[in-house]
Amino acid sequence: QVQLVESGGGLVQPGGSLTLSCAVSGFTMDDAAIGWFRQAPGKAREGVSCISSADGTTAYADSVKGRFTISRDLAKNTLYLHMNNLHAEDTALYYCAVDGSSRPNFFCTTLLSGQVRPDFAAWGQGTQVTVSS
Repeated sequence: QVQLVESGGGLVQPGGSLTLSCAVSGFTMDDAAIGWFRQAPGKAREGVSCISSADGTTAYADSVKGRFTISRDLAKNTLYLHMNNLHAEDTALYYCAVDGSSRPNFFCTTLLSGQVRPDFAAWGQGTQVTVSS
């Protein structure tokens, strides 16, 4: 059974940094595309970043490009999101999601457009990131 457990969220001041982790089980990360999306209260889901299963190609939303870095440790079966220069607008519940469609390009495109759905993806309970002074 696929399980994803996010951690590492917290309260940070504007301009600060955090690293989120997502421990996965039930599959190996080099077999599936995986990524992050976020959702703030009262707002739609927003794709953040994605990494392809095939060659590890990464993609980012424009809002986080240059500030966030996605990475994975295949030995630990863990996904990371390194976040620098955080803004108040980054405040949200962050989720990691894995592709269940076996179509990594479709999954990453859809995730980044904020359209991830449970019929082709699975995700965890999320970890809260709050950026505030």
